[in-house]
Amino acid sequence: MTGAEIRARLAAGAIGIRGNGLPNDGRNIRAAVLIGLVDRPEGWSLLLTLRSADLHDHAGQISLPGGRIEPEDPDPIHAALREAEEEIGLPRDHVEVVGRLDTWFTGTGFEVIPIVGLVRPPETLVPDPVEVAEIFEVPLAFILDKKNHEQRSRELRGEMRSFWAIPYMHRNIWGATAGMLVNLAEALA
Repeated sequence: MTGAEIRARLAAGAIGIRGNGLPNDGRNIRAAVLIGLVDRPEGWSLLLTLRSADLHDHAGQISLPGGRIEPEDPDPIHAALREAEEEIGLPRDHVEVVGRLDTWFTGTGFEVIPIVGLVRPPETLVPDPVEVAEIFEVPLAFILDKKNHEQRSRELRGEMRSFWAIPYMHRNIWGATAGMLVNLAEALA
């Protein structure tokens, strides 16, 4: 798949709402994440992070670079690029924003807007040690293969919740991150 094909497929998609949380009178914490597709000689890959074990929210989980939309952010794109620069040292001028996916409402009260960008690899990425324990990549072909998407469920506060999971090697991508990647696979299919 070429960058032009990715652009075209994302331009054709409708934007909706998903997740296991509910929109609620603007009380959700607004956030934006970067779905960074890295153009490698062996094919496209997807940038992911392992969050620091010391964080208050979602500690030790696999996530996309991103975070809260701050008052000084003019839009979700700016927030996603700012957060990616802060968290993993990805220069903004190395990202071509090509679209966005469905807004994702989480059960933990976040309203997440996924921004998709084509990434020209920088020399190095440097994780912010307070927020990110590790930066890694997963082949986009693996994410796009529906055989790797698992629907799981578990009880949370007395209620059964279902969520997506995408096991990759020794890693477990799950929850909102996996859900957004399933949405990416649908948009690029």
